[in-house]
Amino acid sequence: MADTSRAVYVSIGTNLVVAVAKFVASAFTGSSSMLAEGIHSLVDTVNGALLLVGNRARRREPDDEHPFGYGKELYFWGFVVAMLIFALGGGISIIEGVERLLHPEPLETPAWNYAVLLVALISDGYSWIVAYSQLRASRHEPTILLAARASKDSALFIVWFEDTAALAGIGLAFLGVALSQALGNPYPDAIASLLIGVTMAATALLLGYETRELLIGERADVEIVRGIRAIVEADGCITHCGPPLTMHLGPEDVLVNLDVQFRAGLSSDAIFEAVDRLESSIRERFPEVRRIFIEPERLRLPDGRPSESPRAAAGVARAGAPGCPAERGPSDY
Repeated sequence: MADTSRAVYVSIGTNLVVAVAKFVASAFTGSSSMLAEGIHSLVDTVNGALLLVGNRARRREPDDEHPFGYGKELYFWGFVVAMLIFALGGGISIIEGVERLLHPEPLETPAWNYAVLLVALISDGYSWIVAYSQLRASRHEPTILLAARASKDSALFIVWFEDTAALAGIGLAFLGVALSQALGNPYPDAIASLLIGVTMAATALLLGYETRELLIGERADVEIVRGIRAIVEADGCITHCGPPLTMHLGPEDVLVNLDVQFRAGLSSDAIFEAVDRLESSIRERFPEVRRIFIEPERLRLPDGRPSESPRAAAGVARAGAPGCPAERGPSDY
């Protein structure tokens, strides 16, 4: 939680400083790519503020209207951020590039651009390193791209993707200014503005897809799903466990629904103890699992007849029936 906020705060601070510098440079030089980069940094600053709104909102306690809490607020604001990048960042940059292609203007005092791009490289580079280190620490994946795509914390992976796109934009702006200066032609700078817009639009589409998956209800990691099923199947009171149904309600808030079948003839006390034991074991191994719902399947009585509920099956069991110790220990999951 704190790490995510730190990455977002760093991103907001660096983007705000860089946005002002880029707009000043654009005003002095007339660079189209520099203006596109200024828009890029300004949009990233606003996006960071929206991510903080989502981060704060998701901490609200559950209430009558939202019994599962507000964890998905972060995913909603992440989706809004993706749309802003596409519409404002990508759209305006592309429009500016087209305008400069149709009405080219020569660059003036390009030294301003190089100085600002150097400042932007240092600032955005630092923000990228912060987001990169925290993303790698939160996800143990072979590559940073896989870690970003597997992350359930939309604020963290959005900041990293934004910073990556910002560094790519700096490179494009540098090439546009340098080529325009070397060739004495304003068109490379205008083309760079177009490419910056395309880069932002592509980033927005990727972020939109990732946040949409979380917003509509993405399952927990495969390792968690398999681990939960192993815990359930290892319990001696369970004869069958269906595939666990999981959903992320927030980065560290997973809902689990289990369809299980208890051994026939268990007392009601044994069933309740088994449920408590399963919930405790799952939460101990996977702290991010906050809500667990266990649904017993229809059971069979000792004579083979179906019962209507666990209580019905327990009714034929003798009082004080033995419990069900785990068939395997935690080390065998």
